[in-house]
Amino acid sequence: MQYVSTRGRAPTLPFDDALLAGLARDGGLYVPAVWPLFSRDDIRALRGLPYAEVALRVMAPFVGGTIPAGDLRRIVEETYAGFGHDAVAPLKQLDGGLWLMELFHGPTLAFKDYAMQVLARLFDHVLAARGERVTIVGATSGDTGAAAIEACRDREAIDCFILFPKGRVSPVQQRQMTTVVAANVHAVAVEGTFDDCQDLVKAAFADDGFRDGYSLSAVNSINWARIMPQIAYYFWAAASLGAPDRPVSFAVPTGNFGNVYSAYAARQMGLPVEALVIGTNANDILARFLDSGAMEMRGVEATLSPSMDIQISSNFERLLFDLLDRDGAAVDRTMASFRQSGSYTIGAERLARATALFQGAACDDACTVATIRDIHARTGELVDPHTAVGLHAAQVTAGHRDATVPTVALACAHPAKFAVALERAVGAPAPLPPRMADLLERPERLTSIAADLSALKALVAGRVGARGAAA
Repeated sequence: MQYVSTRGRAPTLPFDDALLAGLARDGGLYVPAVWPLFSRDDIRALRGLPYAEVALRVMAPFVGGTIPAGDLRRIVEETYAGFGHDAVAPLKQLDGGLWLMELFHGPTLAFKDYAMQVLARLFDHVLAARGERVTIVGATSGDTGAAAIEACRDREAIDCFILFPKGRVSPVQQRQMTTVVAANVHAVAVEGTFDDCQDLVKAAFADDGFRDGYSLSAVNSINWARIMPQIAYYFWAAASLGAPDRPVSFAVPTGNFGNVYSAYAARQMGLPVEALVIGTNANDILARFLDSGAMEMRGVEATLSPSMDIQISSNFERLLFDLLDRDGAAVDRTMASFRQSGSYTIGAERLARATALFQGAACDDACTVATIRDIHARTGELVDPHTAVGLHAAQVTAGHRDATVPTVALACAHPAKFAVALERAVGAPAPLPPRMADLLERPERLTSIAADLSALKALVAGRVGARGAAA
């Protein structure tokens, strides 16, 4: 399996090199040169298997022999053995055609764990084999950072710096990043928005001297190895509900587009997906795109679903690559125009191709609170605000889908991570699990910087140098 950049000017890489590179040197994102295909019999054979076995079968073609089969099996089995539910990603039926897939049974109570715990172990394996180390620089709008810090803590070959927008994540999300006691992980509050954090990461990778000097790598979903494990739970859910003999739709709360792109990847591999429903909050750039074919940035609004407070959805570039017929030069021109003018259009024919699969709906804070309250009243389930956005989108677009096809909405985080939204909706926050009951009382380790590349470079140089000296 080889990986190509969405912008067409970076070297083609095997999986292990793409893993360590994270972002391609031309600023693009790596995608498989060809999609591995699962036959109907392959998909049927997944029914009834343990989650780890499904994940292993889905991921193995992407690794392409760069990691021995036995080591890959160990990595996958170790990862999911530590999750807090025997099913790993349990499905619950909310009504006749609507299901909820719980993706918050990992160590940081968010769907990011399903990929991040695999990713860190993959880094460990490849770096140990090569005798190398890397410096992770990543941006988070909330859950990615906690999952990355937890996954990377105390790993000898990794230094990890996670940037988050100061004051724009929930208290639980912040504490999950800032209370980890490990010398190799660093939570960094940036004066700005998530898009500012993401821009800093991309600027760091674009500085070749800095990138090479500190062996930068990425754990954001710009890294293909973050997308790869997420594809597995779409196969798991679909097979559990009767695929390939029964198609399935998915409703995904969407900010940076990585999670819903993973569902698109599953479809490219042969999974019978009828529709992908994108739920956005008040930062509705993706819903507006599906209405008009115009990707147009506006200001970022702080909401009750902070992980989706985004205007530049990095992973959309991977879908754009396919919409532009895998023409890297066309993607490069389009993204340059987007950076310069804040907008681009794709034309009626390409929009029609996108909307043949993707549907979208927006849900502001009032809608989010109302949806949490309604779901709780009707089903007894408490859902976090991001999940509520996805459920709302599933409900309001239901008339555009075949009613006999089940829709699986993704429950992307534990409701206890978002006390304010739960208090508004049902009058009380959801309790944290016992192992996290004292989280908000733990001392924090936190550094603040301006949204400035020189400040980030100085921080990395000081911390990595200091750790090296201490070692």
